[in-house]
Amino acid sequence: MMERITGSLLDPATLYVRDDALFHSPELRGLDLLMGFTGFADAGHVVRQITTELVDNLDAELVAEFDADQLMDYRSRRPQISFVEDHLQDYQAPRLSLYRLRDGLGKPFLLLAGFEPDLEWERFARAVVGIVEELDVNLTAWIHSIPMPVPHTRPVGVTVHGNRPDLIEGISVWKPTVEVPAAIGHILELRLEAAHRDVAGYVIHVPHYLAEAEYPNAAVAGLEYLGAATALMLPTDRLREAGREVGRQIAEQIEASEDVQQVVSRLETRYDEKAEGTVRRSLLADENDQLPNADDLGAAVEAYLARKEPGE
Repeated sequence: MMERITGSLLDPATLYVRDDALFHSPELRGLDLLMGFTGFADAGHVVRQITTELVDNLDAELVAEFDADQLMDYRSRRPQISFVEDHLQDYQAPRLSLYRLRDGLGKPFLLLAGFEPDLEWERFARAVVGIVEELDVNLTAWIHSIPMPVPHTRPVGVTVHGNRPDLIEGISVWKPTVEVPAAIGHILELRLEAAHRDVAGYVIHVPHYLAEAEYPNAAVAGLEYLGAATALMLPTDRLREAGREVGRQIAEQIEASEDVQQVVSRLETRYDEKAEGTVRRSLLADENDQLPNADDLGAAVEAYLARKEPGE
C-alpha cells in the first residue's frame, strides 16, 4: 500500500529569496527566533502591534522574503490600496519576511513576521524548519491572541504550549482539552517538535469585548512573555503609553453604561473565583468544562462599545 505523502513535492526553498551573504554569516547562527502571523484571530491586534513595534523600533535587516504569490489567496484576503481623487496609490502588498534584529542591549535575534499563508502550509513549514535547522536556531517562540471571557481590569492571561516545560509550567492560566481551528503557527510548532527543535507558543487572552479594537496592554504582555523566554530586552514603552490612553477611554465608556458595568463586574467575580488557589482546570470554563457562548460573554458590552469610535 502506498504511504500517504505529507506536504508538497516542490522544493520548499523556492518559496523565498534570501540575502545569501547575511544568511551565511556566522552572526546568524544559534539565535532565537520569534514568529507572528496576522490573519488568524489576532484578537486586540496583538500580533500586528508586536511585529510592527519590533521592526519599526529596532535595528532590523531583511534576511529573507517569502513569495506572497505562492502563499496567499488574494481573492479571499484582498490587500488594501488607496484611491485619491483620480489615481491609485499606496498599494499595501502583503509581506512575510525574516529579519535579523537587535534588542535594546544589542543582542541579535530573528523575527519571522507577516501574513499567515493561505496556501502551501506543509511546504511552508518545511521551508521554515529548514531555515531553523540551517541557522541552528536556539529557541523558536511564536505568539497569537484569542478573545476570552475575561475582564480588562485583571492581568492579561496567557496559555503556553510546546516542548519546553521550563517555559510552560506555572505560567498558563488556561489549560483546557479542546479542539480549535489550526493556524500555521500550530503546524510549525508540530513540525519543529518532530525535528527535535525547541519551540514554545504563547496565546494571549484578550477580553472578548475588546477583541476587535487595538488593545496595547495585551501586546505589552506578549512582548514581556517573549522577552522572558528569550532573555531579550524588547521595546514596550510606546505601547504602555498607548495602553494608558486606551484604558482611560474604556473606563469612560464603561462608566457611562450601568449594564456594561454589571457585565464587567460579573466577569471580574467569575475570574477571581476561578483564579483562587491552584489552577485545576480552565479558569474560564463552566462546571462542564464548556466555554461560555457569545451571549454569556457580555452582549451588552459588545453592543455598547461597538457604537464607540476608538478615539471617542
